[in-house]
Amino acid sequence: MTPLDRTVATLADLIGFPTVSADSNLDAIAYLANRLESAGARCEVLQDESGLKANLFATIGPEDTDGGLMLCGHTDVVPVEDQPWSSDPYDMVEHEGLLYGRGTCDMKGFIAACVEAAPDLAERVNGRPVHFVFTHDEEIGCLGAQSLVEVLKARQLRPGLCLIGEPTSMRVIEGHKGCYEYQTEFTGLEGHGSSPDHGVNAVEYAARYVSRLLELKDRLKARTPPGSQFDPPWTTINVGALTGGHAPNVIAAKAEVIWEMRPVITDDADYVKHDLHEYIHDVLLPAMHDVDPEAGIVTHTLGEVRGLEPMHHNAARDLICELTGANGTDLVPFGTEAGLFQSLGIDTVVCGPGSIEQAHKADEFVSRTQLQKCLDLLDRLGDRL
Repeated sequence: MTPLDRTVATLADLIGFPTVSADSNLDAIAYLANRLESAGARCEVLQDESGLKANLFATIGPEDTDGGLMLCGHTDVVPVEDQPWSSDPYDMVEHEGLLYGRGTCDMKGFIAACVEAAPDLAERVNGRPVHFVFTHDEEIGCLGAQSLVEVLKARQLRPGLCLIGEPTSMRVIEGHKGCYEYQTEFTGLEGHGSSPDHGVNAVEYAARYVSRLLELKDRLKARTPPGSQFDPPWTTINVGALTGGHAPNVIAAKAEVIWEMRPVITDDADYVKHDLHEYIHDVLLPAMHDVDPEAGIVTHTLGEVRGLEPMHHNAARDLICELTGANGTDLVPFGTEAGLFQSLGIDTVVCGPGSIEQAHKADEFVSRTQLQKCLDLLDRLGDRL
């Protein structure tokens, strides 16, 4: 079998593990650990608190050494329910060079290529480690990568370069916005609508909060970083839902705002959160507590995916551009785990097989051609270890 044929066979195995984010990924992690151990890697299975999910951290070459290369991919996939698949999404099918199945594109194709490349990389590693990082729960907030970052911090271990193989059609991606999602709950004091001063109207305070978000939305345009290439080039805010109350003559006791921001730089996220904190504690809560000391506002974080900020110096970007022959880089609107690893000071880039246009859809696929390009890149990386 050729390396490509072996990669396709490995991908078929991986598709057979239905690693939807709501379910366990332990069987897939055990399979990957076994394959990488056979290639000479030292493997750690790092379970989450539930014991049902795990990250795999595997290393070829020197142990507990900074520098080297980190190859990253997430093992979880999105659900297939209510999607019109033409075949069993967990039984990979090939047709005219296209490989169909849930996760083929996003992003088990890259993981399969890494597994196939591992034995060759093990023979060529020279003084600097190669790490394989396969995470859980990327699709629901990059939970696995967040916990892995804490492990790397605790061990004071910082790989030199990080390649995340999300589906980019093998284009080199050096930046994407973050995605921060929140649910803000307002608890007021119910009463009769004819006596508004005797209650705390949660809907009204939620509306004032939304007004503040809209003010911030305009302010963020003025904070557009010089030279930002994102579209739009500033940090955006979107109010997705405002709900509360149940009758026109009742002072609403409950309300909820669900909203998001997509920062172009981390400083913007900090700016928004600081402003809202002050507005809540200096303006809204004092007014609510004048009527009812038990009234309150609580914000729950639904997910905070850091953006990947384009950097003037990025050795990972420069190397992958050189090895792929890319004449330039792109920015993308979707989020990845890249910003988390960049936060550790690791030069990070996104480049992998398959198109994001195929991700999360029925009849998701990756082509053999894309997998071969990925294998070629990993082979060239082996020359630079």
